[in-house]
Amino acid sequence: MTGSQTVLLLGAGAAAAIVGSAGGTASLISYPALLAVGIPPLPATVTNSIAFVAAWPGSALGSRPELSGQAPWLRRWAPLTAAGSAVGATLLIFTPATIFDRIVPFLLAFAAIALLLQPRISAWLAGRPSGGSRLLLPGGLAIASAYNGYWGAGSGIAILTVLMITTGQHITRSNALKNMLLGVADVTCGVVYIMFWPVDWAATAPMAVGMLAGSMIGPSLARHIPAHGLRIIVAIAGLGLAIRLWATS
Repeated sequence: MTGSQTVLLLGAGAAAAIVGSAGGTASLISYPALLAVGIPPLPATVTNSIAFVAAWPGSALGSRPELSGQAPWLRRWAPLTAAGSAVGATLLIFTPATIFDRIVPFLLAFAAIALLLQPRISAWLAGRPSGGSRLLLPGGLAIASAYNGYWGAGSGIAILTVLMITTGQHITRSNALKNMLLGVADVTCGVVYIMFWPVDWAATAPMAVGMLAGSMIGPSLARHIPAHGLRIIVAIAGLGLAIRLWATS
């Protein structure tokens, strides 16, 4: 890893964490940077996921107002998120990626469109019997966290969509909860990767340092963007990534 490549990964990590912790698609920045320094796609996915662990404490520090009183909720759903991420990471390492790679763009596009329509979906669910609606949160988190462990790009949008639709909370608080659940998912899949895959620590370390710094900034930016505008920005970013993945699949 040359000095210029290290600087590139440091800057890409910071920019990705700012975007991701504010509600956007961080891998739009970090993943191409890893490919640009010559890391092949699968090792780049592993490096990206492990580096994102560093964004967890930064996001927690930056989102303290939104996370106040949310510890019981996080303790309830963190184990499900961890289990889903472990399943996804295991699938990535031990199974062919062809089929899942083909459906990922459509899953991501679905999540982005659902986020755009979130107010209408939430209003519709409020008028329906509660039994089916109660399954949306655990089911959505399980699928999104498994996807995070498997590949990860756009998983933040998927989790944010699930939280916005099922909890009815303001987008900045949902975004803070999303960041914490993503941290749990990243730690879990990172452990699986380290156990079964040779990690490129020379690339992981500078990107992780950048992500730690950037993740402290993103939540404060999210507070100053109107909720409606932030939802649209995140959804458009998700649709853009879905189109890109579909075009290259």
